[in-house]
Amino acid sequence: GGGERLLLGSIYEFSKYLKEHEKKLKLTFKSLDKNNDGRIDHTEIKQSLADLGLDISKEEAEKILQSIDVDGTMTVDWNEWREHFLFNPATNLQEIIRYWKHSTVLDIGESLAIPDEFTEEEKTSGLWWKQLSAGAMAGAVSRTGTAPLDRMKVFMQVHATKSNKISLSGGFKQMLKEGGVTSLWRGNGINVLKIAPETAIKFMAYEQYKKLLSSEPGKVRTHERFMAGSLAGATAQTAIYPMEVLKTRLTLRKTGQYSGMFDCAKKILKNEGVKAFYKGYIPNILGIIPYAGIDLAIYESLKNLWLSKYAKDTANPGILVLLGCGTISSSCGQVASYPLALIRTRMQAQASIEGSKQMSMSQIAKKILEKEGFFGLYRGILPNFMKVIPAVSISYVVYENMRYSLGIQK
Repeated sequence: GGGERLLLGSIYEFSKYLKEHEKKLKLTFKSLDKNNDGRIDHTEIKQSLADLGLDISKEEAEKILQSIDVDGTMTVDWNEWREHFLFNPATNLQEIIRYWKHSTVLDIGESLAIPDEFTEEEKTSGLWWKQLSAGAMAGAVSRTGTAPLDRMKVFMQVHATKSNKISLSGGFKQMLKEGGVTSLWRGNGINVLKIAPETAIKFMAYEQYKKLLSSEPGKVRTHERFMAGSLAGATAQTAIYPMEVLKTRLTLRKTGQYSGMFDCAKKILKNEGVKAFYKGYIPNILGIIPYAGIDLAIYESLKNLWLSKYAKDTANPGILVLLGCGTISSSCGQVASYPLALIRTRMQAQASIEGSKQMSMSQIAKKILEKEGFFGLYRGILPNFMKVIPAVSISYVVYENMRYSLGIQK
């Protein structure tokens, strides 16, 4: 009795699953079949991807088709579509796209990343805010996990010189001696706090800029998307920039210097005025362009390289490939914009370095180059790179778990 009932139950469950699944597939198929001829061809695939912010070449579209197409007609009919996706975990093309979207899941603690793209479906179903909150949560955990390395980076950016060489171990020893273990997490609180407002502003601004910049409604080209993304990044940075300054000051603070965030803000206001909260703003904004540009360009090239080499039987690259591509591309972007980040940090910290006169961006750059040479512009890049892999891994794991618990994962 029991076993049979179980078996019947699971057969029933399974057929229910298939019916549900098939309904979803039918909807996706219909939405892809733009001219309603009951077949999907490569132009329709290309168009659907373009709507979601993924520009692919004709060849790539054909590759995706071939992986589904059984009878070699280079178009896919409903039966082929159903056969291919019924037992394939990738429910639909949107899965493939979601895979390849340059996602903000990777939080490497630098808040320069390009905003997330959401499909129309995600926007209407309200999935986007769940994804954003999952991303923010992942960022919070990964920043906290790598905070000591981040503090070390800021320390070296500000204090390391040729004469005052700070090694990693020496730096950590100094910090431990000065403030104990908890001092390694100084400045982390505000670093985590600023994720939420920044993500929200970036997302809202991005949607607006895309509408403004697109030449024809509903279609956004690659360069327009890049512009919109950079502008959205700049808007969010402008809005939360005082928090950046507070983060730098709190990270560098000595024991007992400030009792907390508000105390720090009050003291800066009193001693230096409002202007202090926008110190280093220019190099910060300038850094967005090379970062975003190089990041996207390298990501696209790595993606196309992978697709051309391995996309025979599937366009789903698997998560390691994606994390790899994302990590490499954002690291390259960071290398390009690092000197600007270093100058920004120095300007934010200026008043807290004893006896330093207020210098402009170009003066600081000149001084570093004269005294330290070119590599002076890269102080602190070692701890910065050391935190990339742990940060990416932590944020990915947390993101996936958050997606399950928020019910985004189908």
